[in-house]
Amino acid sequence: MRMNADAALFARETEAETLAELGAVFRAVDLPGIEMRVPRALADRAVLAWERDDVDELGPETAEEREIRHRAGMLALIGLTITERGRVDGDDVVVTLPVEFIGGAIVVA
Repeated sequence: MRMNADAALFARETEAETLAELGAVFRAVDLPGIEMRVPRALADRAVLAWERDDVDELGPETAEEREIRHRAGMLALIGLTITERGRVDGDDVVVTLPVEFIGGAIVVA
């Protein structure tokens, strides 16, 4: 049976809420990090994002600006992890990253 637009929107909203609940269950599990090989140039850019001084206060922002800020923040956290635990191996940096960081990067790819 084909849904009308309102029923489809309601179904998607319910499914999105279910995904969030599932995420809460997954987050409660202590998952091990995953060792990743990151090209050195990208690792350096992530470290620069961590080292960047940001503005003290944010003004009003659009949903798109907030999403960009969150993505930049995820990159900065990856940079912090590289700074603390990464090791250079040839043209790469090897670092163990939390699965949340890896998933966040994959989602925006």
